[in-house]
Amino acid sequence: MEFRELITARHSVRAYLDKEVPEAVLAQILDDTRHCASWSNTRGYMLAVATGERRERLRQHYLAAFTEYVQQLATTGSEATQVKLPDGDFETWAKYPDQLRARAVATGKQFYGHLGIMRGDNTARIAQQRENYQFFGAPAVILVFVHKGLLPFTVQDAGIMLAHLMLSATDHGLATVPLGNLATWRHPADAEFNIPEDYALITGLALGYEDASAHVNAYRAQHPAIPLAEPKDPA
Repeated sequence: MEFRELITARHSVRAYLDKEVPEAVLAQILDDTRHCASWSNTRGYMLAVATGERRERLRQHYLAAFTEYVQQLATTGSEATQVKLPDGDFETWAKYPDQLRARAVATGKQFYGHLGIMRGDNTARIAQQRENYQFFGAPAVILVFVHKGLLPFTVQDAGIMLAHLMLSATDHGLATVPLGNLATWRHPADAEFNIPEDYALITGLALGYEDASAHVNAYRAQHPAIPLAEPKDPA
């Protein structure tokens, strides 16, 4: 694709075909991704790629963790921070900063509205959240880890790397969606991969072939202009 066509074609996909991604295609995407920029070329990130039986075991680990967490909340009737906390390396359950919350709320309203899930329908919302831990049916899932000794630059590098990966996947006819929810729990990753202790789980990514017939995939998030700082008047 031409570059502008490529970046506008990429969108978050939340329903996938039951079709495996060929190993050669996945290898080519990872090879494309290595050409991204990095802080002092340190490349302080690590990917864990799960397909086939490993992907299925990882899904079961995450579903068990999510189910237990939902049951805790239902039993205690408490806020998430008052029950047994997940074991993620970062607090994915923390509140959004006030300056950014409005955007998140607006996106949530649009997305759940598209699905016909009304405010207060906790059963439907939990069911939709559970889809994150099933990787939306994608045949491949990638976990992204960053070295804790060079924060925040490793997080910056991981973002750059993921952008390259998602665009390469799009160019190869594949779809993706970031799975930040997976960072809520660390133990599913440790059960399936040898991850050094210096590396923290920052996000996941689903990858596969889009189910174009799925209603959820007709949703498109808004892409407003990039915020720019106001310049100061010269003294």
